[in-house]
Amino acid sequence: MASWLDAIGEMRDSIPFVSKHTRAVLEALLVTFLWSSSYVLIKIGLEEIPALTFAGLRYGIAAIVLLPLFLHNGGYQSVRRLDGRDLGVLLLLGVVMYAVTQGAQFVALQYLKAATVSLFLTFTPVVVAILSVPLLGEHASGRQWAWMGLLFVGVTIYFYPFDFGTLVLIGSGIMMIGLLSNSFASILGRDANRDGTLSAVAVTAVSMGFGSAILLGTGVAVQGLPPLSLQSWLIILWLAVVNTAFAFTLWNRTLQTLSATESSVINNTMLAQVAILGWIFLGETLTLTDIIGLTVVMIGALLVQMTGRK
Repeated sequence: MASWLDAIGEMRDSIPFVSKHTRAVLEALLVTFLWSSSYVLIKIGLEEIPALTFAGLRYGIAAIVLLPLFLHNGGYQSVRRLDGRDLGVLLLLGVVMYAVTQGAQFVALQYLKAATVSLFLTFTPVVVAILSVPLLGEHASGRQWAWMGLLFVGVTIYFYPFDFGTLVLIGSGIMMIGLLSNSFASILGRDANRDGTLSAVAVTAVSMGFGSAILLGTGVAVQGLPPLSLQSWLIILWLAVVNTAFAFTLWNRTLQTLSATESSVINNTMLAQVAILGWIFLGETLTLTDIIGLTVVMIGALLVQMTGRK
């Protein structure tokens, strides 16, 4: 694990005529592209793999891939030194972030377009701002609340003329659970990382390993694990190794160079990327109102996050 991380760094430094900042931007864009392509791969994989089992396999294998890095960086010793409360927060993060959020996302993709699932998750900053008041004592500014209103305008345009079928309502209900759990996971993640006791790799490896074990166990018990084709296993392995373990590591490297605002701008391009990839590879149609709504939501989410930056 450490060797290929070193290889990434050497490869970055060997690119001629490209500044360190430009390399970081390009790498961050690559990560968002990989994460966006996950929606397409999941939709394809769901044709054969049960949703919860699929999610459990992806994040379980990714946690195993991250394990050598976790051990190499002394993560095991730092986790052992945690008191009961902090360890509980870390394990709860695994349940909320992976077992619930990712489980809901995989299930919802059976009913909704990839762009719609991505749209729901874009509202995470809004829910986090609301939950942060009683849980963290943090308050959003007046301008942030105004930009949150812009998000709701965008989603109204996207769903207009509000012709919801049964499958859309089921998928939307599942993603509401996913949105709430993803928002709660953001607050738990802030709590787990607040004092800097654990590295990002340690937080991710432990929470992902615990959450994926619950997710996989639940999936196999409820949905089973049918015989999978070579294509399905390749999709699972690609999502686990490349789109999760590799992409997470590379993203954290870019954070050493990019500002929080720059990272937010790049991360918010995912909504457009998911919509475009869904249109190209899944045949998911995009009307003019869809495009306008997604654009407004993307701008609103960006302004919410940028307004909160110091």
